[in-house]
Amino acid sequence: MQDTPHSLDTPLAGLDKAAWLTRLADIADDRGHFQPLGRRHLAAYVEEGATLIVTFETIQGIRALSDKAQPLGWDMVRTLGWSSLSLMSDGDTWFRDHDVYGYVDTLIDDGFFEEFDRVIFYGAGPCGYAAAAYSVAAPGATVVAIQPQATLDPRITEWDERFVHMRRTSFSDRYGYAPDMLDAAKQAFLIYDPEVELDAMHAALFTRTNVEKFRLRFLGSAIQSELIEMQRLLPLIALAGTDKLSSHNFARLMRARRDYPPYLRGLLAAVDRRDRPWLAVMVCRNVLKRLGKAPRFARRLSQIEREAADGNVRIPPERP
Repeated sequence: MQDTPHSLDTPLAGLDKAAWLTRLADIADDRGHFQPLGRRHLAAYVEEGATLIVTFETIQGIRALSDKAQPLGWDMVRTLGWSSLSLMSDGDTWFRDHDVYGYVDTLIDDGFFEEFDRVIFYGAGPCGYAAAAYSVAAPGATVVAIQPQATLDPRITEWDERFVHMRRTSFSDRYGYAPDMLDAAKQAFLIYDPEVELDAMHAALFTRTNVEKFRLRFLGSAIQSELIEMQRLLPLIALAGTDKLSSHNFARLMRARRDYPPYLRGLLAAVDRRDRPWLAVMVCRNVLKRLGKAPRFARRLSQIEREAADGNVRIPPERP
């Protein structure tokens, strides 16, 4: 049987932006509610189960990263039966908008979050900031934030020159300083690559007793995209939403990196930057043994072996 026009399973990919927004609004209105929030934000709620996933995403990110061009939370509706509240922005806004404040205030006044047994807030980058900042609206919530900024207030983070265009935006009024907004959360999980210096500096500002930090070295500055590609983002959120996310389970989940070429290339590049030929040989041999064809690693191994034959470097003996 074909999907009806307003079915949650109907892909939205391939539509132009106007048609995409119309179809998104129709589906949300049928299952919950849809509400524009000023010029650059909107909210789509899909009612299902007693667990609520609140995601912060950009329209551009949804259309680029999702095979169905649907909000991330809709996957959780389909697979786990959760309810989904998707807050979306047109571009990176950090959701610093009075219309968004007012919408969240209304949800609080209506007791919306109190209707659910569990509430999980999720976002990455600027949306990770928003997930942490707005989590104060639902005391006892769980937060998963990937590479979030703590604030862009230049009085605090003048060292971050990536977003100088946002320095006139207020980060000191409502829902402002994200680390402080986490005080009411049951648990927050912060994921970042410590090799990305500015992300690590923001992560340091989130140090709290209820914040656990997971470090993903060598995944770079687009961790959310990498986790989606490895098919590890949804399982990660599912673990957080069922109180099963721990350092042990996180490490087990992230073992997928061992077979993920972009991570392995990043690992080899980092080893080479540190001028560690012995370790580079071990990495190359391990990858070639496990994955077979890996031309970049084969070339690098041959290069180091030639240097070793000339007596320029020392490398580990090859095991039989």
